[in-house]
Amino acid sequence: MRTIILSALAVSAISVPAMAQTISDPQVYVSGGYTHLDSDVGDLGALTGRVGAKVNPYLGVEGEGSIGIRSERHNVGDISTKFEHRWDAAVYGVATLPVQPNLDLFARAGYGVTEFKAKALGLSESDHLESFNYGAGAEYRLDARNGIRADWTRRDFRDGDGEADAYSVSFVRRF
Repeated sequence: MRTIILSALAVSAISVPAMAQTISDPQVYVSGGYTHLDSDVGDLGALTGRVGAKVNPYLGVEGEGSIGIRSERHNVGDISTKFEHRWDAAVYGVATLPVQPNLDLFARAGYGVTEFKAKALGLSESDHLESFNYGAGAEYRLDARNGIRADWTRRDFRDGDGEADAYSVSFVRRF
């Protein structure tokens, strides 16, 4: 028993510096692309940017921000209403599963805030909605630094404010 404990301590002592080296030197990446937001108010679109860091090949964190560029109009009789996705921001924990040398699958979960705006009859109203976000996707690396990413993220808005599905395609650059 004593030999097993000493062996386990020796293996742990050897692996801790390797783990610390990975965490202190994370793989940083940025991405930019288009997000289609299928929401309760209609189909909206946004330009999305992300910054992330993988602390090891399987776990990482990322921040995301989007600016709305596509709105939706609804007409009820003579009244026209315009819905806009103004912006959103979110943070995620990301779990990655390398499947092939150039292909990773990932799942992510986090918290976000989205601002929607509605305009009708010369009046406008904005609302910030908080959400729990979760989703999955894939990234294909074209070479050591560049890749293409596609993902789906569900936004479950708090306080019964509905939900939205975000579908994104992005270019990824590693540093």
